[in-house]
Amino acid sequence: MPELAAPVKGTRPDGAVTETGASTKVREMFTRIAPRYDLLNHLLSLQLDRLWRARAAKRLRPILSRADALVLDLCCGTGDLAFSLARAGSARIVGADFAHTMLVRAKEKSAALAAGATEPIAAPVPFLEADAMRLPFADASFDLVTTAFGFRNLSNYEAGLCEIQRVLKPGGTITILEFTEPPDGLLGDLYRWYFCKVLPKIGGLISGESAAYSYLPKSVARFFRPPELASLMTTVGYQSVDYIVWTLGTVALHTAIRAK
Repeated sequence: MPELAAPVKGTRPDGAVTETGASTKVREMFTRIAPRYDLLNHLLSLQLDRLWRARAAKRLRPILSRADALVLDLCCGTGDLAFSLARAGSARIVGADFAHTMLVRAKEKSAALAAGATEPIAAPVPFLEADAMRLPFADASFDLVTTAFGFRNLSNYEAGLCEIQRVLKPGGTITILEFTEPPDGLLGDLYRWYFCKVLPKIGGLISGESAAYSYLPKSVARFFRPPELASLMTTVGYQSVDYIVWTLGTVALHTAIRAK
């Protein structure tokens, strides 16, 4: 029996009606853009993506400084947040993503950084292929689960939060770094003009995948505003839910704790 169309609970790229269809399209899209992904991340964000990840890692140092802590960077892409986390402390970091070509790049970067490249890390970060909706880890495995600019692409946000909650240890921390719509006003309007009109053209020209960079602003526009995501996290059962907004209200860092 074919999967029935469900109310929108997660991302829906153009042409996707069901959760399965959305997940497939997202995987295919990121598989195609992997060769130019890092270049475009840094170029289109004016290098601010590096700052956002470094800030997130700095806030997580109390956990990352523990040598016995185990951390999962989910929807890790090519590994940039995982490497920032590794540099911030002595915790063990594991990266996971369901786009194989992204992981190939992440592993190459990990080996180079561990060998002493620019901004080195102490040891290679292991990366594995896994779907965020069905993680191959036992219950209560991790002290911290992070995700940077990937949670927005899940096909079901509530189910994704529940799956993260499952693999977190009681008292463990979830951290979500994600784009958000800026407030109305001149600066917000200027940002939306760049994000919706300029960014897709540059991204499409350099990557050859115009649909992927048209999807980006559309996915942000229909994603939760920070108070809405915080409310969903509370509904799922997380405690001490909090968020901070950076860079003119365009990026939000959410944190919460799994109940003990």
